[in-house]
Amino acid sequence: MKALGLALVIALVAAAPARAGYKIMYAGEARAVGKLGLSVTPPNDWNRLGDKIGRNAESWTLDGLTLNDLSFYAGIADDKTLFRETDRKYHPLPHFQASMLPPDIVSLFEGSYRVAAGTSLFSVGGVEPATFAGHPGVHFTYAFTLQDEEVKRSGEGTGAVIGGKLYLITFEAPSIYYYERDAGAYRLLVASARIN
Repeated sequence: MKALGLALVIALVAAAPARAGYKIMYAGEARAVGKLGLSVTPPNDWNRLGDKIGRNAESWTLDGLTLNDLSFYAGIADDKTLFRETDRKYHPLPHFQASMLPPDIVSLFEGSYRVAAGTSLFSVGGVEPATFAGHPGVHFTYAFTLQDEEVKRSGEGTGAVIGGKLYLITFEAPSIYYYERDAGAYRLLVASARIN
């Protein structure tokens, strides 16, 4: 489990009981993400992980989370975290605030990763304005390496604060081959995002 692409899934899934694995999210079909009003239409088939990484978060993959990880954070309310807390007393996760500006979303994501993965090997690349589900938001790139691995991973995220709640979709994969191969499908999926 320690090699999972999404650092948070390492701790969360390892501690969770085994459940049904994946469900196929078929290409061209509008799919609700969670139960909080976000829907997307994937351009290709994805597999949705049975375990959630947070109350309002789920992950999809093409070939396994170590190779490509698409994560959704839908309807994160004020004063809530992106991921499940695993050590609130000694390693609390940063909380979303409804008043956050787009650059603050990037800082929230970075801080959440650093705490949950226990890594300092995380860097944010470009940050730029973007449209998400018809609302002004942010797009950013990032890279990280887990401390017990040597595989460098690249990622990007797009999201916005809509109606006082955070909606964010991220994608990450090993920098060599998988990121370049699958990033285009991520961008098409993000372009299809709708808030119901």
